[in-house]
Amino acid sequence: MKRILSSLTDGRGFDITLVAVPLAFLFLLSGLPLLYNVLMSFQEVDMFSMGQLARPFVGFRNYVDLFSQPETFGILLNTAIFVLASIAGQFVLGFGLALFFGTQFPGASWLRGLFLVSWVMPGLVVGAIWNWILSGDYGVLNFLLTATGITDGNIYWRSDPSYSLWAVILANIWLGTSFNMILLSVGLSSIPRDLYEASELDGANVFQRFWTITLPMMRSTIGAVVALGLIFTLQQFDLFAAITDGGPNNSSNVAQYWAWDLSFRQYDFAKGATVSVIMIVFVMFASLVYVRSARHEVRG
Repeated sequence: MKRILSSLTDGRGFDITLVAVPLAFLFLLSGLPLLYNVLMSFQEVDMFSMGQLARPFVGFRNYVDLFSQPETFGILLNTAIFVLASIAGQFVLGFGLALFFGTQFPGASWLRGLFLVSWVMPGLVVGAIWNWILSGDYGVLNFLLTATGITDGNIYWRSDPSYSLWAVILANIWLGTSFNMILLSVGLSSIPRDLYEASELDGANVFQRFWTITLPMMRSTIGAVVALGLIFTLQQFDLFAAITDGGPNNSSNVAQYWAWDLSFRQYDFAKGATVSVIMIVFVMFASLVYVRSARHEVRG
């Protein structure tokens, strides 16, 4: 016993303890629920068997039944559109803002800090704000569109099936742009200034310097930003609950919100777990991309 305790005070034992304690904490709070969710996707689960671990094993029947439902592929398509449009919008706007604030004009640091307000706000609060902005009768966005002559009348963003998904996409882009801006600003600041000075002396214009210096030097940072954006976007739940509630008629429903709806509204816990497992696969892929990008950035 004394030998075990003394090993904790030396360098190697103490380092192992520092790693083992957080890993045990993560395994208990994240690993076990994750494994339980995967197990539940292969079982028959109802309200009366929720408190049991040993339930009827049905194999891949939950997965087959899930993809046999008529709304499944529409919801998966909505998820793909939501993820791709959100990541593209957040990245383009975030990169543009990072380049803009990289010019170091007077007040740039102060103004850049204001953009972080959107990132630190809770998702439900952001959803409530965008509810007012996207209101069909008195919303600010409709007022601006009609005042500038872009539209002839009001657009009912939240209740029109043609616009409901894009309403959440707009809110999510606004929510995540500042996060992209900060990470991309860090990547831009790590590029040596002498590379730009040398290329400028060689006669390269702004666009040539961007394509030949900025983008190649930002490759690992861009990979990390896109991977994190994919993870955060697949986790986005609050905006759907606050703005559209997945409607109308599943026109703005996505996989993460559908998993909650199946489990806690329809009480089909097995299919809710099945949707979650499918999402876990995509999150793990994004995590591998992020780890690979971060490792390349550390090495390079």
